[in-house]
Amino acid sequence: MSKYGRTWRTGLAVVMAVAGAVALPAGHAVAEKNSVELRDDFNGDGYADLAVAAPQATVDGKTNAGYVAVVYGSADGLKTSTKQVFSQNTAGVPGAAETDDRFGSELTTADLDRDGYTDLVVGVGGEDTASGGTNSGSVQAVWGGPQGLSGGSSLVTGRSVEGAYGGLGSHGSLTVGDVDGDGATDLVAVENYWKLRVVKGPFGRDGVTNGGEQTVLDDSDPRFLDLATGDVNGDGIDDVVGTMNDGDEYDARRITYWKGTPDGLAQGVWLTDTDGDRLQGGESLDLGDVDADGYDDIVVGRHDGHDSDLLTPIPKGGRVAYIPGGANGPAAEKATYLNQDSPGVPGAAELDDDFGADVSVADVDGDGYADVSAGVPGEDFDGVDGTGAVVVLRGGAGGLTGTGATVFSQNTEGVPGTAENRDQFGRATRLLDGNGDGRAELVVGAPGENAGAGSVWVLRSTASGITPTGSFTFGAGTLGTVAANARLGSGFAY
Repeated sequence: MSKYGRTWRTGLAVVMAVAGAVALPAGHAVAEKNSVELRDDFNGDGYADLAVAAPQATVDGKTNAGYVAVVYGSADGLKTSTKQVFSQNTAGVPGAAETDDRFGSELTTADLDRDGYTDLVVGVGGEDTASGGTNSGSVQAVWGGPQGLSGGSSLVTGRSVEGAYGGLGSHGSLTVGDVDGDGATDLVAVENYWKLRVVKGPFGRDGVTNGGEQTVLDDSDPRFLDLATGDVNGDGIDDVVGTMNDGDEYDARRITYWKGTPDGLAQGVWLTDTDGDRLQGGESLDLGDVDADGYDDIVVGRHDGHDSDLLTPIPKGGRVAYIPGGANGPAAEKATYLNQDSPGVPGAAELDDDFGADVSVADVDGDGYADVSAGVPGEDFDGVDGTGAVVVLRGGAGGLTGTGATVFSQNTEGVPGTAENRDQFGRATRLLDGNGDGRAELVVGAPGENAGAGSVWVLRSTASGITPTGSFTFGAGTLGTVAANARLGSGFAY
């Protein structure tokens, strides 16, 4: 999920003329927010904005060309009236919409050019490039500014590719952060499944950087599942965490930690328990300060709950792992695990529930502790198969806990829609504060909704946590896009 710890910054609301959308409300003063940077703010108004991917969408008749939809935050939260839709057919975006390009196969955000506005970073995992050939992939930027996102540049392209889905910018292969502590955002991407390519910022608006590159190799022949960036050891330099499996050994998973240093990323370290056995990874990963001790913690979702051939069996239905950060990096020996049979966690662990299919970390109730949303897209209700749900787990001084956990689905009173077979509500989740009140709202993707068209839900937050009251949903009808097989809500920018 290409995730990276978030903070706030002060700004002023502006009038934004959006392509294909109405303008944002006229400016007004925004309250001070902790005097630090908000990294999801494309137009600099002080409110976090949402980017959602539909990489399988048809664009101008080209199947799997893909698009990214953006909804801007405001004092009233995320507002679909301020929507934008970007594809490679959008003016200023490099390339052209082509079959199987998968624009939006990965998303993240960063102020790449240090102009004070967040930019949207887009993976195009199926792009054909001159340097790498067919499906070698690319990473592009759509630039932020006072009027919102506009224009774009190619940042980096794949050099070669092994297999149809190994292209640079493919799902789970992209993150950003300042991994050398020089104040500029660096781009970290997986190339050819198994190596990290670090492109050092800052970037110009032409996409060019003079910072150089670093390649980080792992001799175990890994296949990356997800990447995230944050300060796990509290030294002020961003670290990178990855989950992966070993080559064709799908179940031989692990979690690797690369410490950020003034010279870039140090050699990766596998996280192991007190017996020296490696901790098993998963498909989804995010970082955040769950116990509010000043260090980013690692949260890993593993939705595959079938039998494991390793020392640590995986609970049926999936699980979420919590690994606290500290001055010496991840405290792997203190790892704890939650699933739907854990005390306080709603539901019951069942095969194919996919608990932990996607995780996101942020504070939903404003108590200073980061909480976790865990997607359960395989959850069944009353004979309806794979309709899906999301469980919100609470953070506290003792770390992640099932106590006080809540669950939401289309069967929850106040949530729009009807639970149907294979909606996959919760396949993607995002905790994001769109109204600047210090509490993150819950955003949920259901790519199976409406026979694969996909939709997105937004649930509000209160001092008691997430509430279904006032929730809303949007899809192709709101965005003006092609619905058929688009699978909107497959992923969100982090």
